[in-house]
Amino acid sequence: MVDVVIIGGGVVGCMIARELSRYQLKTVLLEKEDDVASGTSKANSAIIHAGYDAKPGTLKAKLNVRGNPLFDKICSELDVPFKRIGSLVVALNEEEIRVLEELMERGKTNGVPGLEIISREKLLEMEPNINRQARAALYAPTAGIICPYELTIALAENACQNGVEIKLNSPVLGIGVENEGVLAVRTPGETIYTRYIINAAGLFADEISRMAGAEDYRITPRKGEYLIFDRRFGGIVSRAIFPTPTKISKGILVCPTVDGNFFIGPNSNDVREKDDVAVTQQGIEEIIKGARKLVPDLPLKHVIASFAGLRAVSDTDDFVIMASKKVKGFINVGGIQSPGLSSAPAIAEMVLEILKEEGLELKEKSDYNPERPRIFKFRHLSSEEKRELIRKNPAYGRVICRCETVTEGEIIDAIRRPVGARSLDAVKRRTRAGMGRCQGGFCLPRVVEILARELGISPLEVTKSGSGSEILKGRTKEFIETGGVVDAK
Repeated sequence: MVDVVIIGGGVVGCMIARELSRYQLKTVLLEKEDDVASGTSKANSAIIHAGYDAKPGTLKAKLNVRGNPLFDKICSELDVPFKRIGSLVVALNEEEIRVLEELMERGKTNGVPGLEIISREKLLEMEPNINRQARAALYAPTAGIICPYELTIALAENACQNGVEIKLNSPVLGIGVENEGVLAVRTPGETIYTRYIINAAGLFADEISRMAGAEDYRITPRKGEYLIFDRRFGGIVSRAIFPTPTKISKGILVCPTVDGNFFIGPNSNDVREKDDVAVTQQGIEEIIKGARKLVPDLPLKHVIASFAGLRAVSDTDDFVIMASKKVKGFINVGGIQSPGLSSAPAIAEMVLEILKEEGLELKEKSDYNPERPRIFKFRHLSSEEKRELIRKNPAYGRVICRCETVTEGEIIDAIRRPVGARSLDAVKRRTRAGMGRCQGGFCLPRVVEILARELGISPLEVTKSGSGSEILKGRTKEFIETGGVVDAK
């Protein structure tokens, strides 16, 4: 018997797990994929929003404004890069200036500090590459950028260090309910008996809720496509640049990343399938057209990657965070679309309050450690620090990914850490190996070799992102001799 089962290893599930790890509880987090941050948390705009956009009185507004200032401390404790760069909403005409005024009033109502509408002259001074037709902009200095999957991994590692058990490759097959209260969660490998279930299953939260016989709400997947540019052009903008928003989207933006690149996107299109992350030619054309309204001269020859992510849009048009009125001990945390990342720390606080109201006793641990051991990123070290690290561990002297200057020591560390990497994508998310200009063309074979060696498996068993995505099918000679038929055993 455990105290709490969390379903879902995205940023919200892992933030809740870390908060629960402060207390004398037995907590288990279940993630159906081979790694945490494998859904919405790995593919979004990575912006910590100021909080002016959400409708006053909603959970989105309340939790965004509460969550935003918590990131400085959290990221410092977890050794996660976070930059409070500010954001600009750009108006190109008089009608859009009126929208800026409405947004500023909404932001003030929500409690967002420091908002101001700046002139065209000030805007062009701050962002010289912006569209010369811009008339004004809403400036929000508290907005920031982060790496959402790096944050999620750090949260999971710290939760694990403090006693939370994280089970990957563990999809939920059934939920046991007895006397209108939660009893157990069934996965392919086991049945876990529990007192409380937290449903943080992202795009699938509605299905998990129905599985438990709890509230019936609907999640619609909303797809957003992105293009990311070579780091050499990362300085084209210094802040997150938004157009004036629509009813369904904050719009196609131009924004730096914490790693020095910049991206354009996303568009916003509802799709049927919850795994539809295909990037389309139509989508690419749409985001280029939209981004050029903000920054006309985009270096399109230097796009290095495209990707798409899905937002979990609930039919309530707000976060669904509540203890079930139908099943005692079942807590829904669904519909967490933007500003879900920005709200995640406050969502975790809210869930803990709900758990207390539902009867869970929270006794603090005396040995809780909020800090994650430092991650050595070779490319960011001084020459002296590099020499000292190599002296202690020669593996840090062997560069595996040339584009991002990622060493063998970093990859080995990523595999050996709590909630360690078990696939190529998991290594990529932890180290950036394969995220550079050549997109893994040079380093992929070496990363496969290191994964196989460290995990004690055959290179034929190394996957891109879990079972069914094996990278290799056999030796080239055998492949040719058999006409493409290879026994991969």
